[in-house]
Amino acid sequence: MPRLKKILLTLLLLTVLAAVFRGPLYRTLVDYESVGASTNYTVKDEKLADLIASKVNRRTDLGITEAIKLSLSITSSQLHFTADNNDVDPNKLVTSKATHCVGYAAFFAATCKYVLSQQKLASSWTAEPQEGQLYFLGTNLHQYFHSAFLKDHDFVAIENHVTGEVLAVDPTIKDYFHIDFIRLRP
Repeated sequence: MPRLKKILLTLLLLTVLAAVFRGPLYRTLVDYESVGASTNYTVKDEKLADLIASKVNRRTDLGITEAIKLSLSITSSQLHFTADNNDVDPNKLVTSKATHCVGYAAFFAATCKYVLSQQKLASSWTAEPQEGQLYFLGTNLHQYFHSAFLKDHDFVAIENHVTGEVLAVDPTIKDYFHIDFIRLRP
């Protein structure tokens, strides 16, 4: 019995550590590689613009990290995942709300660009949705799937055109696992 107790405590400890350090663990194990740009939308719907503006609350002090996290939060609160073929245009998703990774990326990118514009960061930063491939410990995961739905996975690259710095997020992963930033392949 003491051996079983040690095993269970070890499993519990490993589970807690994995939960606490899920972001760094995920970034260590999983890399993203862009295989091309995805459709880039702008906020045109007044309801979407009002929603984003209400979350910004007239703040003018957001840095790039805070602007990204706010945009991720808005995206997570507005959307829910579905594997069905649904809207991907953020101007429609503000009402329909159900989408897959393409819609999550499009909604986040449009929201982020709007927040960047409101925060006077758009002159140096831009958010672009990307079609990508995921690599687990260096192995492309998409080679194991033969479904058109799983041929790629959309994420968003946020780039500073002045410094060349690139930050990346996967709004779908943020929604489900609360992991905000992801790692791009070198």
